[in-house]
Amino acid sequence: MNPPTHPPTRDIESAGPDLWHHGDAEVRGENLTDLAVNVRTHTPPPWLRERIAASLTSLAAYPDGSSARAAVAGRHGLPVERVLLTAGAAEAFVLIARALPARRPVVVHPQFTEPEAALRAAGHEVGRVLLRAEDGFRLDPAAVPEEADLVMVGNPTNPTSVLHPAALLEKLARPGRTLVVDEAFMDVVPGEREALCDRTDIPGLVVLRSLTKTWGLAGLRIGYVLAEPETVARLADAQPLWPVSTPALAAAEACMEPRALVEAAEAADRITVDRAHLLAGLAEFSEVEVVEAARGPFVLVRLERAADVRERLRLLGFAARRGDTFPGLGPRWLRLAVRDRATTNRFLQALDQAVQALPARSGR
Repeated sequence: MNPPTHPPTRDIESAGPDLWHHGDAEVRGENLTDLAVNVRTHTPPPWLRERIAASLTSLAAYPDGSSARAAVAGRHGLPVERVLLTAGAAEAFVLIARALPARRPVVVHPQFTEPEAALRAAGHEVGRVLLRAEDGFRLDPAAVPEEADLVMVGNPTNPTSVLHPAALLEKLARPGRTLVVDEAFMDVVPGEREALCDRTDIPGLVVLRSLTKTWGLAGLRIGYVLAEPETVARLADAQPLWPVSTPALAAAEACMEPRALVEAAEAADRITVDRAHLLAGLAEFSEVEVVEAARGPFVLVRLERAADVRERLRLLGFAARRGDTFPGLGPRWLRLAVRDRATTNRFLQALDQAVQALPARSGR
């Protein structure tokens, strides 16, 4: 194997950036147009709200996840023994950190910070592999240390919006290693190309999915794990009793139905068009550099004095996600959620005002 193009970053003494910071903190309690959180707007749809509401008549009974689990298995063409329902993908990260053996876990950054935070909270020393902006934040499997026995990577990755080829991710798998692929945003990719969720031939593969983003269920907490039956059983043993509520189970089952899959696919197509409109608008700014090629429902941008621009955007009514809390980024980065064309047009006008209002730097 070729040597890594850049050495992995081991950060054991300090977690560095604020791993517990999330986009909702940018908008909580504020009357701002939200470009900081990646949840699809105008969700959950009425039919899903009705299904959730109908489940409330069953709250006196303990939750029974068998139907929802079977629905998830059927949606992915997997045996039910390979499915574990969780209280959002965040619970899955905690279960993995606490229940799976790992002497040398590695997280591929920049990505969602919850996996590393969960590993650290469970007492692990965490190695980091930092993908580089100069390489478009593309994955280099050779950069992951051979001795890593647990590797976590997002696809498409939050916050870079990069979609890694499945063939590259496969190169990370090997006997004795757990490969965790966070596919929370994969249903936003038309055709879900590069997905690994239905693969049963990759050793140690654990795929995480979330229903939060596409269906607007952040407050309900529902996600699932797809993995080898032995891994599912180990993770299930670490869960508390009845970890997923009856309303969340109802939502999971409903979101696996054919009409829901059609609606999700249509939403992915709309997001693709809306993202192209946002990218075209950002291309008009010489001050803004966009990470290409974005495939998620968000884009990552770099610009000088991003913190000042972000604060001016807030004054103009828009919340953008700061990038400096993601390992491997820094104060020059912002993440922008994809919104409809009208919202994007208003944002681009505000961005123009924010950039133009910045005072020129002194020549010192």
